[in-house]
Amino acid sequence: QVQLVESGGGLVQAGGSLRLSCAASGRTFSAFAVGWFRQVPGKERELVTLIRRSGTNTFYTASVKGRFTISRDNAKNMVFLQMDSLKPEDTAVYYCAADPKDLLSGRYSSPQTYPYWGQGTQVTVSS
Repeated sequence: QVQLVESGGGLVQAGGSLRLSCAASGRTFSAFAVGWFRQVPGKERELVTLIRRSGTNTFYTASVKGRFTISRDNAKNMVFLQMDSLKPEDTAVYYCAADPKDLLSGRYSSPQTYPYWGQGTQVTVSS
């Protein structure tokens, strides 16, 4: 088992920045691929970005490219999401999720690929 806890959400004005953190405990986190998802009421959970166990990133959703950056510190069992130039449409609950199979299924955008989830952190961007 692995437990994930997100932090760093909050209220920010458009154009501002936030840094989300995902702290893991339990199994060896460095062996997991980690994705950041977001969800707004009435919509499906959307993959924002991910990072594989090697530290390479293979995906950013188009709307955040050039503004968001994912990184990980395996020594600290942490994954981060730096969000810059925030827009009101970035408002959502953000979740980190972990896959111990390092996304070998290839279905990296499907929430069902990730068996471990945090509780989510609210990000609200005001215009």
